[in-house]
Amino acid sequence: MQKETSESMALYSSPIPGARASIDHESIESQEATGRFVIDISQPQLTAYWPSAKLHNGSAVVICPGGGYRGLSVDMEGHAIAVELVKLGISAFVLKYRMPSTNTMDNPQMGPLQDIQQALHVVNTHATKWKLNAKKIGVMGFSAGGHLASSAAVHYSRPVLLTTDPKMLKPAFQILIYPVISMEQPITHLGTKTLLLGERASAADIRYFSNDMQVNEDAPPAFILHANDDNHVPVENSLRYYQALRNSQVPVQLLILPYGGHGFGMYHQYNWFEALKMWLKLYKLID
Repeated sequence: MQKETSESMALYSSPIPGARASIDHESIESQEATGRFVIDISQPQLTAYWPSAKLHNGSAVVICPGGGYRGLSVDMEGHAIAVELVKLGISAFVLKYRMPSTNTMDNPQMGPLQDIQQALHVVNTHATKWKLNAKKIGVMGFSAGGHLASSAAVHYSRPVLLTTDPKMLKPAFQILIYPVISMEQPITHLGTKTLLLGERASAADIRYFSNDMQVNEDAPPAFILHANDDNHVPVENSLRYYQALRNSQVPVQLLILPYGGHGFGMYHQYNWFEALKMWLKLYKLID
């Protein structure tokens, strides 16, 4: 069988709007058995994984690895997931988004959201060239990457860059794995909140980035996974988002695992990816 291929590209074809001139300090903080953890990201990148011509079905997913807005688990929650998605015929795009920092961007709160919106814009713009179905381009995120993916799902009508067409920004679906959703105490992940919003976040910012509070009936369908014993990002994050989607009559599937903690990626005794495959079939995203 022909194997998947991949290629990396800069997220922006011109200087990054809102970026500040700075030295690129990106580095690999650690390399565990499950992959690399990359920090100090200031040069965003999109890595496309293409399924074989035989499997290619036109669906696509932009993947946001987690890392608390401090770094990215680029392999376990990015590339390893992309490899599994392309086996289903889905084109996968791993997003290496910028970490919020006053050293590298004018508005740190909006930097990551700008990057996920730009990624969706790039994929939608190239849909014809890449043989993608524009109605089947979604987002997927883990932990803080789940916060970013859900932010894309609720803030698409408010582009960070005013030159961007909102029609190119709305994900067709959202897949959230142990996501940070709320910025409210006590259920938020404090590190994620602090790095994104600062030590003294305003009530308005907390509300804007608490994505359960931003849901309306136009939000895309969702698949959500969380473990009951997650002591880093409490399961209440997913429960609140599920209830908000349900209240707005947005189709949502919530899978709660009895145990597993946080950050397990594909490494769990329960094969949650099989459940995801059934959900993808239900929405005709795969055959």
